[in-house]
Amino acid sequence: MKNVLCGIALAVCSMTFWSGAARADDVCPRPAAQSEVQRPPDIYSQNGKIDVKLHYLTAVDDTGRTLFCFVTPDGVESPTLHVNPGDNIKIELTNLVPTPPGGRTMVVSNDQTVCGSATMNDASVNMHFHGTNTAPRCHSDEVIHTLVNSGESFTYNLRIPPDEPPGLYWYHPHVHGTSSGMLQGGATGAIEVEGIQNIQPAVAGLPERYLVLRDQQNTGDASHGSGLPNVPNWDISVNYVPIDFPAYKPAVIAMQSGQPEFWRVVNAGANTIMDLEVVYDGVPQPLQVVALDGVPTGSKDGKHQGTIVTETDAILPPSARVEFIVAPPGPDVKKAQLITLGIDGGAASDSNPRRPFANITAATAPNRLPRMPEPNGGARKMRFDDLANAPVTQHRDLFFSEYYQAFGHDTEKVDFFITVDGAKETLFDPNEPPAITTTRGAVEEWRIENRTQELHEFHMHQIHFLVTAVNDKHIRKDRQQLYDVFQVPYWSGHPNEPYPSITVKLDFRGPTVGDFVYHCHILDHEDAGMMAIIRVLPDKGARTKQHDADARTQARGRKT
Repeated sequence: MKNVLCGIALAVCSMTFWSGAARADDVCPRPAAQSEVQRPPDIYSQNGKIDVKLHYLTAVDDTGRTLFCFVTPDGVESPTLHVNPGDNIKIELTNLVPTPPGGRTMVVSNDQTVCGSATMNDASVNMHFHGTNTAPRCHSDEVIHTLVNSGESFTYNLRIPPDEPPGLYWYHPHVHGTSSGMLQGGATGAIEVEGIQNIQPAVAGLPERYLVLRDQQNTGDASHGSGLPNVPNWDISVNYVPIDFPAYKPAVIAMQSGQPEFWRVVNAGANTIMDLEVVYDGVPQPLQVVALDGVPTGSKDGKHQGTIVTETDAILPPSARVEFIVAPPGPDVKKAQLITLGIDGGAASDSNPRRPFANITAATAPNRLPRMPEPNGGARKMRFDDLANAPVTQHRDLFFSEYYQAFGHDTEKVDFFITVDGAKETLFDPNEPPAITTTRGAVEEWRIENRTQELHEFHMHQIHFLVTAVNDKHIRKDRQQLYDVFQVPYWSGHPNEPYPSITVKLDFRGPTVGDFVYHCHILDHEDAGMMAIIRVLPDKGARTKQHDADARTQARGRKT
């Protein structure tokens, strides 16, 4: 949706930020166009934990873009965090972004729900550990009420579950109303849960390459925002190497001749949908996909092993991940590129045209990429890996909707909703009660309709889900896959045509209880209201035990 104003109209939504920010080279450095893609810096867990300090900073680059970044005190930007199942991640986050003058504020907590600061402003930040099945409580992966304001520090201490699927996850800010601008500023990084070689042995020994794809504000061309199909709403970067419209000067990916690589790719963009292809002289190359959204492909049948799925393209909604094996170009290849195909997003959508991301070269010299370890353990149970066979205990119907509220010369005001069928369409409010309440132990089936003329990307925090049908057409069980984000097709607008839909199976049998959110992961839509809260209550037995414990505590209090 072009030039959408955020639901609470904060200045950061349009990214016309306050003056006085530092220069990018000093704070959030970025490589030049056409640079070779470098591996992000790595931080590995030691003795079962990562303990790191991150500063949240802002700067302005030479084009006038406002940047945001997570940087260690010694200058390491957006490190990839490598953990094992069962490890702890401790992050001391310090917000060094100054509060802009004249900004608006919003109270997001009361005395019972406050986590950090209770009042949000344009400089507030927090962190979401996307895809991880970690606890939705304060100081862990809680985003509804957690705020870290300018000059404040806050400690995250979250435990990666021992049955976490091995694969690619990531971290990013998740302050409702301003998250889109923060991600476009670049404050994102990868998380890798080790051990995928034990589930997908084909990756063992291969050079490992991380590609973090981001979108960013466009600059310097009058056609931006015109709605023309070949003009993107947002520019792109690959590991921060910019590929800007209209020149599209690709980054460079240098491979070793004859040596396949293991690519681990995250769409860390706020709003840009991508459809990746590796193309050699016009021919799409086979991608041996081993994981999607952090879960090894084909690993939902309870056998604790994966299955390679060969594709020639990989659709990545914002926040999605794909991990695949790809061969380098041969000596006779004249042009080798990583590209995105164009996206048909519907009449109301952003423009996401075909464009190149990187030129791929091959040389005889070995590259400097680390290699994947050999299998070092037997197959183990992974969370959700028997969901396909679990009986459903509850069915719900939900839908996406949106409405134009105001028009202007340069902007459109649109309200976005995700609603349980039969309930009132309501913009997200962190102070409102949950839209859905369920109980630990439930296995639910949700049918989610799209009643709009643009794509939406359904994302659920804390758990993965199994996609079982698209437009009510059942997916064969052996082709079903676990995701944490999935695209819902757009409606044509014709009154005689049904609304498109997806059907998903959600597993609440794990230890996760509490309040968390589901939303569209096109973040301009989420920022403008398309998010809601789900509450998972303890199971009946646990609630009875807690009630008895509370009663004993109250009795002791009366005796004293």
